[in-house]
Amino acid sequence: MAEMLLLFVVPALLAIAAGWDLASFTIPNFLSLMLILTFALFAVATHMTLGAAGSHMLAGVIGLVAGFALFALGTIGGGDAKLFAAIALWLGFANLLDFTVAASLFGGVLALMILGLRHVPLPGFLMGQGWLVRLHDEKAGIPYGVALAAGALFVLPGTEMYRLVAA
Repeated sequence: MAEMLLLFVVPALLAIAAGWDLASFTIPNFLSLMLILTFALFAVATHMTLGAAGSHMLAGVIGLVAGFALFALGTIGGGDAKLFAAIALWLGFANLLDFTVAASLFGGVLALMILGLRHVPLPGFLMGQGWLVRLHDEKAGIPYGVALAAGALFVLPGTEMYRLVAA
């Protein structure tokens, strides 16, 4: 069960969050909650010690505080803040810095790509796609959930929990 959660469920939830954010500039709460629930199931299935689980939970809480500080500054959306916290819960302190750097780099590339594409007229045949029109709007933000999911998927295979489960 732990293998299925880590190798299939978590990546699927991250991909859904990225796609949802790309299409609507929102990340539903249920996706972050599902990541949290999946972590709890993973912790039980792997007999994670209370100390290790507590450390992961503390990383998630710190991720939530940091995420909501960025939200309060208007830098990211509330869904992004909650997704960041759920990913921080999964990765714990051991991989949190790597994830933050990776997500920042992916976010920078994503922002440059979207901002560059916004200077190119949207082809007429795509004008019927509401999500593309919103994404192309110069007043719209950047769907940062895409970068968060990409950063998590990039870092996850290098984590100790991944090596233990995938071996």
